[in-house]
Amino acid sequence: MMHSPRVTLPAAFEVAEIDNLALLIANMLERLIAHNDKIPLSPESLTRFHSRAVPNISVLDYLRRIIKWTKVEKTCLLLTLHYVDQICARMPLFTLSSLTCHRFIIASITVCSKGLCDSFCTNALYARVGGIPVTELNVLEREFLRVIDWRLTCTREVLQEYYVNLVRTDSTSRFVLAGTESEVEDSDMDSVSSRSASPLDEQVRHRPPFSLFGNREPSTILIDTATLAPQAPQGPTIEQNMAFAALQQSLREPP
Repeated sequence: MMHSPRVTLPAAFEVAEIDNLALLIANMLERLIAHNDKIPLSPESLTRFHSRAVPNISVLDYLRRIIKWTKVEKTCLLLTLHYVDQICARMPLFTLSSLTCHRFIIASITVCSKGLCDSFCTNALYARVGGIPVTELNVLEREFLRVIDWRLTCTREVLQEYYVNLVRTDSTSRFVLAGTESEVEDSDMDSVSSRSASPLDEQVRHRPPFSLFGNREPSTILIDTATLAPQAPQGPTIEQNMAFAALQQSLREPP
């Protein structure tokens, strides 16, 4: 079988082609989704980001659609990963799954672009591109900002580390950073495989079974979680119970 040729990426994320960033981010999110979709859904884990059905567009195609019509900046794409880490640290029951990923992405891009970029689109356009009503995007935007406590930024070094480790852990082994001999050393691959096969601790079940950050703790969390205030565990609200019942009903209905 012939293998696709390696694609050499620039060492700095700022000069990488945006479609290659989309490929890397989609690859990581798809692996995270594949893991989290195995976790049983419970009423108390429902959030504003849950949809009633899995969207019929892949994560990669969704990212490409957003890039095409909103001209999103590379920094905002990478910051989506940072926001995943922040929200997972603050909301232990939240999982990025096939039911939450698309709404999370469009909310992230909307909030980040409006907060950090000189030029951005209207919510009406973001909603149209994202495939949801603008009223729903408005709700998601407020919820997103509330959960991350309006902490929209991180350092350039953090984003660069996300970029480097996206390349290192990409499951296609298609990419290599300029100045390195290979994308992932054999020892790193063995480490990734062993982590993927081992059971995850119940307290970190929302995290992927691989490390994005090399020799750090086996977690996607790159921020200092001691500075965050996780929400105290509590039973499902009436709204969550009603939403869960509606979701279960929709899943039982024939397509």
